[in-house]
Amino acid sequence: MEFVDYYKVLEVGRDAKPEEIAKAYRRLARKYHPDVCKEPGAEEQFKRINEAHQVLSDPEKRRRYDRLGAGWRDGQPFQPPPDWTAGGPVEYRTWEGGGDWSDFFEAFFGGGPRGSRRRPAGRGGTRVRVSAGGFPGDGPESLGPDLEDLLGGAFAGARSRPRPRRGADIEGELELSVEDALRGGTRTVQLADGDGTSHTYEIRIPPGVHDGARIRLGGRGQPGRAGAEAGDLLLTVRLRPHPDFRREGDDLVVSVPVAPWEAALGASLRIRTPDGPVEMKLPPGRSSGDRLRLRGKGLPLRAGERGDLLAELRIVLPERLDERERRLFEQLRDVSRFKPRPE
Repeated sequence: MEFVDYYKVLEVGRDAKPEEIAKAYRRLARKYHPDVCKEPGAEEQFKRINEAHQVLSDPEKRRRYDRLGAGWRDGQPFQPPPDWTAGGPVEYRTWEGGGDWSDFFEAFFGGGPRGSRRRPAGRGGTRVRVSAGGFPGDGPESLGPDLEDLLGGAFAGARSRPRPRRGADIEGELELSVEDALRGGTRTVQLADGDGTSHTYEIRIPPGVHDGARIRLGGRGQPGRAGAEAGDLLLTVRLRPHPDFRREGDDLVVSVPVAPWEAALGASLRIRTPDGPVEMKLPPGRSSGDRLRLRGKGLPLRAGERGDLLAELRIVLPERLDERERRLFEQLRDVSRFKPRPE
């Protein structure tokens, strides 16, 4: 049997690590794929690349190949070439010519080592990020190419009756403002597929949707194979940071500036909340950093509940005092028994 140096085929050294083999395989497979490369001999080179990856990415096959060379399949010994040295152990998954072609797709796009946990059919897939904060008209976000369409032509005829396989899901994140999450409504997002075609989807946002909630659009994922159903578009809700509120767990914190006399005497304050402004009574004798809790005015939670809004007081002074204000503060200083610091 003619000897083929699989290491040279993949353009790696014989001590190549799993990451190097995987990286070289993906690069060369893309370069010589018959649907991409029209040079003479591209298809034959593509087959050699797959054969080399089949052997070098399987630890047992690689050990036999390093020891037996061209006779690795049947255990026949061989005489190594002068520059031959045995490669180190490798653990990476393979695509076997007689196996399920879907194995090749997973290996080509980083499916992981053989023996590792595999994704079930129809799960995983492309991840995208979309935004509904701007409402209809946001620019399209690319979903990337349809990978099976890209590679399918290389294996035409490999199996006369391919098995049906549900299309992969497309997973992404839908960014919403706190106000949009509370109000809900319908948002229009545009997603572009691999050939640049833009698709517009109407997404219903339920009122009170919480951070981490998932919205499913059935049949909007990657197309199925051999007549199987398409996957779904799964969007995970992410709440954007807010310019006025900061998040503490399920609660929101808003900074409320108050005058010294309001903190001392009490006052009625108008506080901004995600639902709009509300009136809040400030008890007398408060200090900077004190917090007042407005229950049910925070972030939306599961089961329709909400966290709280914490109004954090911040005592502020006028930048300049007129003559009368200064005299009043001096009188307060002279008559007050309050000691802010221990003596």
